[in-house]
Amino acid sequence: MIQEMNNKVAPIDSVHHQAWKPEQRKPRRRSIIREFALNTSTHGLPGIARSESKHNCLFWTASFVVFLAVMTFFITQSIRDYFSYPTQTTLSYVVERSQAFPAVTFCNYMPARYDHLIIDVLNYTNSLGITNTSDTTTFTVSQAVAIREFLRHKLDANQSITEYFFSIDSMLINCTYNNLQCTSSDFITFLSSRYGSCYTFNAKLKNTSYTGIRYTNDNGGVGQLKLRLYAHSSLYVPYISEEVAAGMVVMIHDNTQFPQIDIVGMNLAPGFKHQLNYRKKANYFLSAPYTDCTDKIPLAMKAMFDRYEGAHYAYSQSACFTLCVQAYIYQECGCVSPVEWSARSVAVPGTNRIVVASLCAAENPCYTEAAIRLSNSTDLWDEFCSDCTQECTKIEYLVTPSLSKAPSTYFAYVTKAFVEASSVPLPTNWSTNWITEVEQNFVSVEIMCESIQVENYTQEASLNAAGVLSNVGGLSGLWIGVSFLSIMEFVEMLYRLLRRQYQIYCYGA
Repeated sequence: MIQEMNNKVAPIDSVHHQAWKPEQRKPRRRSIIREFALNTSTHGLPGIARSESKHNCLFWTASFVVFLAVMTFFITQSIRDYFSYPTQTTLSYVVERSQAFPAVTFCNYMPARYDHLIIDVLNYTNSLGITNTSDTTTFTVSQAVAIREFLRHKLDANQSITEYFFSIDSMLINCTYNNLQCTSSDFITFLSSRYGSCYTFNAKLKNTSYTGIRYTNDNGGVGQLKLRLYAHSSLYVPYISEEVAAGMVVMIHDNTQFPQIDIVGMNLAPGFKHQLNYRKKANYFLSAPYTDCTDKIPLAMKAMFDRYEGAHYAYSQSACFTLCVQAYIYQECGCVSPVEWSARSVAVPGTNRIVVASLCAAENPCYTEAAIRLSNSTDLWDEFCSDCTQECTKIEYLVTPSLSKAPSTYFAYVTKAFVEASSVPLPTNWSTNWITEVEQNFVSVEIMCESIQVENYTQEASLNAAGVLSNVGGLSGLWIGVSFLSIMEFVEMLYRLLRRQYQIYCYGA
């Protein structure tokens, strides 16, 4: 009996040691969440997990929810502020010992020469029946009015009209830059409907780089341009210049700026030396999405700039406005404004086709009515001129003018010799009245760099991505103590919950 029982008892060492280990219970989902809540660095959750009463749990839960809502509000506001792309402008003064000397454009106040114009204008007005005379010594108001129509007719026929205006050689007595002589070949020519032929010194050309333009420290100088000019008022066409007896117009602008001298030109009276001291001011704007500024030149503007003897001009908002108005006038009238000679290249709306439009007749009311209609209609303006945004870079020159009486006795004789050596006809009383003529026509202008300090106005983003991240981190840390490590703790909890769910799904335990 004892033997049989011994045979049925298993030896102790035959039982596997794993059988004596207590079975490990896998953590439940609730315990995983509670463990996270007790140990997380996020404020409020440990208080909820430790609560031993419903009141305590409710207090911590309400506190956490309220502070979480407040934090969410401020974080959302911070992100919205970022996507509104706020900016700020900083002012700095930068010393540029060697800076590009600006471009200088000048024109005679009178656009046309009487001696070159009168015969052709008489033939034109006689052909239209406006006049019936060959007298070139008498000029009437009706003939003066017909001059613009005569020039418009020539332009529409693609005929040259430069011979009717004052050439630079007939006006430029002397030119020096930093004490080096400059000549008429240092200027480029363009046509202005108001002033005729105009001339620009130191414009940036397409076939040159910025090394091809003049700098203020060239030849050891300080940036000084001297121009001595003669107006030839004896050849002014009557009734055209209205109350102005004689004078010049000048504009100081950036080397790549389109010179709208008709609008921003400065009048220079004869009989004086005009001193124009300038200071440079630069404005830099942020591109999209902060502003809608652009540097892209439209096709019509490129065609417009091609009329400026190879000048390499940059995008101009004012030129863009002129061209969009011309495009609307062309659509409505089939011609463009006769006062914008250089803006005859029109982009056909909805296409990339450029049309060289004819100029409207002065008596045609269509172009003025269309321009008024466009300026008064917001919808039309948005349709035709919405692309005319501001320039991303804008260079300005702040000018301080002064003047003194000129010319001196010595330079009066120099001017007399220049006028007599030119091909321009002399006034009838020149021999006895030349000193008065010189005083009434001599214009001297000196443009000089006043300061090597440049005012830079730079637009900057007042809130960037790093700033938003700092705001979010500060707000989340302030209200509920969340950091990146807190987020990783939350990620770990999610991983454990998913793993537990997977085990339940696969093994049923």
